Amino acid sequence: MSFILRCIDCGHKAPYFPTVIDCSQCGSQWREAEYDLETLSKTLPLQLTDRPFDLWRYHELLPIRTADPSLSLGEGGTPLIQANNLGLMLGCPNIFIKDERQGPTASFKDRQAAVSMAALKEAGITEMVVASTGNVAIAYSAYAARAGIKLWAFVTSLVPAVKMREIALYGSQLIKVSGSYDSVKRAASEFAKQRNLYQNMGARSVPSVESMKTIGYEIAEQLTSYLGSDTSADDKSPRWQTPDWYIQAISGGMGPLGVDKGFSELEKMGFTNKRPAIAGVQAAGCAPIVNSWKKGLENPEVVDVPRTHIETLATGDPGRTYKLLRKIVDDTGGAFESVTDEEAFRAMHVLAKMEGISAEPAAAVAFAGLFKLIRAGVIKPTDTVVVNCTGHTVPPEKFVLGDDWARNVVLPKEEDSKEETPKEGILAALSHVVPERFSRVVIVDDTTEARLLIRRILQSQGDFTIYEAKNGKEALRVVRREKPDLIILDLMMPELDGFGVLDELKSNAETESIPVIVSTAKELTKKEKERLKGQIQSLLQKGDFMSDEFLDEVHTIIP
Repeated sequence: MSFILRCIDCGHKAPYFPTVIDCSQCGSQWREAEYDLETLSKTLPLQLTDRPFDLWRYHELLPIRTADPSLSLGEGGTPLIQANNLGLMLGCPNIFIKDERQGPTASFKDRQAAVSMAALKEAGITEMVVASTGNVAIAYSAYAARAGIKLWAFVTSLVPAVKMREIALYGSQLIKVSGSYDSVKRAASEFAKQRNLYQNMGARSVPSVESMKTIGYEIAEQLTSYLGSDTSADDKSPRWQTPDWYIQAISGGMGPLGVDKGFSELEKMGFTNKRPAIAGVQAAGCAPIVNSWKKGLENPEVVDVPRTHIETLATGDPGRTYKLLRKIVDDTGGAFESVTDEEAFRAMHVLAKMEGISAEPAAAVAFAGLFKLIRAGVIKPTDTVVVNCTGHTVPPEKFVLGDDWARNVVLPKEEDSKEETPKEGILAALSHVVPERFSRVVIVDDTTEARLLIRRILQSQGDFTIYEAKNGKEALRVVRREKPDLIILDLMMPELDGFGVLDELKSNAETESIPVIVSTAKELTKKEKERLKGQIQSLLQKGDFMSDEFLDEVHTIIP
């Protein structure tokens, strides 16, 4: 399929050659690929049926003239996972995770490397330079090895050693630079100029941006299998589904540029009815895009000294990408948000413990942003949201896990254990793992999913003995029998509601002092709030609490 490049500054159109960086008319380095979307809107649907679900499924919409299957490592086609537990916790049931950890080198940068290396191989380029905070260099190293292209990988010295070793393993020339990522980019650029080598230019590299479109294409197809075809009121023909929100952590911001371009092309071809709102999330210690957007600035405020442990997001100067992303966010009704390192690390724990997904800190930034946007009411409970889980975690640093993340058990020597009763053997050793005193909790809710959610939150963050009751009468029986330290009580239940349970508990000397947390989806009237006053320790609105906040309530009650 033919395509051309259009300069976004002067509009000049020209063929694409990777070695030609500047527009021949105005000298701009900002050009984008254009395709015959009208023709593709008719021909592509007929061809997709027989194609595998991977990145090259959409090769007519990529800046490659002839796709080379021998270069592929299985990129693209990553799962879209519905986050049922997060949805219950947040009161937003249609949350989906685009699991980019499943790429060949475990990050979404595999798409960028695959398309870029295919374009460079097609152009006969045999040596190149890339600047990276880790994932880009790993992905490019793998695909450079596959394509037989020599790679010079410039990385900041703050990149985890395990990532540096992987880069070197692929045979790349690894250059560690002491300083910020912006310093690394300058060093790489100077090196490339001196040796007249091709350099990956991030958002200015056409294959890089184009590769990210495939995330949008895949999401639209995958959401349709979950939600069914989308049909607008004035057009009865079925369409692929697009989410209401697409959320991604950003550093330089190249990823969302490409993803939005993908959604835009789908809409132009008539495959979808809308573009999603785009939300970009940055680490608060290096958030030039977020801070500048919130201040309404035309140009970004540069962060000279990033203050974040999440080095992969420490781009202090986003350059022109800020303006391009700001327009996309404003046009789609999206948002920019920042989160602290602590909020990101907490999101790592929540994601792993609630959904079984281990994400790198940079990916966790996107989820922490999701939590903030839902809390703030920016994302509505009825919205469909897709979050890009951009990469898998490396072995986590100590500051992510904190203290006491494991318990040690010393088993008795075999000859000693023979002289003891079974109780003094392994069972005795394991007994030291469990605290002498359990926190005993009764969960009362007529909804199975709500009970499971609260149980999961408690189990993931502490040692609790948990009992459940599915109605008020059963709750009273369990409480009288087990004498718990805490009751988590739903108000709206058949037969005997939560108010009735409270009345019974407070009228009995054996149960009147047991602390109660009320969790309810009901908007309480003034009279109902008065009725609860003095009888409960806390009132939590379902969908409005996060696990850390919930546990804070529990820990203030249970010593």
